[in-house]
Amino acid sequence: MSVSPSLSGSAPTSASAVSASAAPTQADLLDFVRRTAADAELIASLPLDPEGRTWVRLDGPGGSEAWLIGWPPGTGTGWHDHADSVGAFLTAVGELKENSLAARLPTDGWKNLELSEDVDRERRLSAGQGRSFGRHHVHEVLNESPDRHAISVHAYYPPLPQIRRYSRTGPILRLEQVERPEDWQ
Repeated sequence: MSVSPSLSGSAPTSASAVSASAAPTQADLLDFVRRTAADAELIASLPLDPEGRTWVRLDGPGGSEAWLIGWPPGTGTGWHDHADSVGAFLTAVGELKENSLAARLPTDGWKNLELSEDVDRERRLSAGQGRSFGRHHVHEVLNESPDRHAISVHAYYPPLPQIRRYSRTGPILRLEQVERPEDWQ
């Protein structure tokens, strides 16, 4: 993975932008990622690496955390959640696949969970398509293309306090690691 410099203040704004004193909603975050993904100059400015994901931090609405992320062919996040943050993301270029769990997991005190058979969800998000999600949303995002980069825009509020990473074998979900902001800044 490589980290690109911050492009603070480069995200588009509008009259409907959330004020600094209001906590942005999932709808506000989705609106922000849509507007940001439509900024062709910003999207084209992201350096792409054939080996690993690249990212640039953006200023999100209302104090949210936002990222522009480049996905080389065949890369993904692995299973994770964003703890107490709500979020939204949108594919700006290419196509991303999201696998998610339609289940509310306990937030603490477990290492292994057996999932029921009906919790798996899959979405394919082509350029211009996105989604928002609530707290403790467990998912993985993948660029399954064998030869094309994808680029996406993500926003979270409050700014990510942590990311919990999981492994999955069949119905067994295992908590593997908890990352804090200093691990990816």
